[in-house]
Amino acid sequence: MLKKNKIAIIGGGVAGSTSAIHLAQLGLEVTLFEKESSLISGPPFCHLHAGGNLYREISNKQCITLLKQSIDFAKFYPFIVDYRPTVIALPITDKQSPNNLIERLELLKKEYQTLIEDDPLNNILGKSDNYYKLYTREKIEQLKQYSTVTKPSTSDEWIIPLAHHLDLNKIQFPLILVQEYGLNLFRLASGVTLTLQKMNNVTLKTKTEITNIIKEQKGWRVEFNNQYDNFDYIINASGFRTGKIDDMIGVPCKRMVEFKSAYVSYWEEESETIFPELIVHGERGTPQGMGQFTPYPNGYFQLHGMTNDITLYSDGLVANTPQSCQPELKKDFMKKIEVSWSKEETYQRTNSAIKHLSKFIPMFSKATVASKPLFGAQQIPGDDPTLRVAEVSFPTKGYARCEIVKVSSVIDMVDSITKDLIELNLLEKKSQVEISLSFLENLDENRVQEYAKEIAKERGYPASLAQRNIINQL
Repeated sequence: MLKKNKIAIIGGGVAGSTSAIHLAQLGLEVTLFEKESSLISGPPFCHLHAGGNLYREISNKQCITLLKQSIDFAKFYPFIVDYRPTVIALPITDKQSPNNLIERLELLKKEYQTLIEDDPLNNILGKSDNYYKLYTREKIEQLKQYSTVTKPSTSDEWIIPLAHHLDLNKIQFPLILVQEYGLNLFRLASGVTLTLQKMNNVTLKTKTEITNIIKEQKGWRVEFNNQYDNFDYIINASGFRTGKIDDMIGVPCKRMVEFKSAYVSYWEEESETIFPELIVHGERGTPQGMGQFTPYPNGYFQLHGMTNDITLYSDGLVANTPQSCQPELKKDFMKKIEVSWSKEETYQRTNSAIKHLSKFIPMFSKATVASKPLFGAQQIPGDDPTLRVAEVSFPTKGYARCEIVKVSSVIDMVDSITKDLIELNLLEKKSQVEISLSFLENLDENRVQEYAKEIAKERGYPASLAQRNIINQL
């Protein structure tokens, strides 16, 4: 093409940054606008939902989609994957049994095998036969007799730390180990920034807020920081602020916004132990809500508790109104997002999370508050708060509205945007949807790691949250 068509991407989170990398490699002129001082600064994520086993309430269809999308995401961003499994437990007080999950696990195992047969590069979770493994109480009691290992390489070695620490009288059996891995937010922020800085046809504008958008005869006029520029196409990747851009453009919408938080703890006594992730299922919004115990190096753990005094807030889910596409969170939530958390609430909610997980890992009660929470607000398109799979919509010509709920949906999202650009003749039909990953593959590991640590510390978090326990796949 003689003329490089100009794309404005509003929002430098996972959706916006991935779109910028992908479309720049297709030869488009990309400007990425981000309100904050650095990229990937939205709500916390830590888990590769390769099957969606955290969410037993969602449909099999959503789980199968999450499996495929997670594999695509891990192939695109391999440098952020922490190759450790997830263990799923059900409390003895739960209404369901672990056996209720086995039918779905078998379905996902078969789907994974089909994906590998379609493309051997999809084999990123190990052999399909090892997608999940069941552990009886007798087997866990046996593993209690073994010492932990510094670099676990088998399922049994991963289970040993939990065998030592779980209160086996509080959980049902079998335990389920599944190959859903970890994702590192700070390494992603590091890697995408280093990648975009090297791309000649990307203009990165941080600390920049969009003030108005005007539809013109050809394309769009975008106003920002007392300046303006003209673009052929707009991608709204503004996350929970997506409705503000919708209002400027004047398109219909239906969405919710939910405030989310996760808590950072430090367990000194187990600072050298490598744990798997632990998910304890429970009914969302009740005192028995799901608990999530996510390990990082050097004794740090990220915690979720799906209760109203930990991760959830009774008034933290809001919907848009007929007057505006932008759902309005209460001032207290916006203060957390834009200013800071109070020390009192940080300690209260983090200690509540520690107490919640300590019901099943008694010695974890010795853990302490390590930093302010990881937090942010997440948009959910439509009116179903349990929705986990969504990608993108096109409310008007030349405008894409990113609607991902889970980060792994971002590759399908970008593919859909690419097809829309081709239909609008902004890209040649022969443009590849499968792009080269050379920019990402050639990143210097030491530079990624050091910059990730810098980002974590700049945002007020321990540098250990920017590291992975296990770099290479089992």
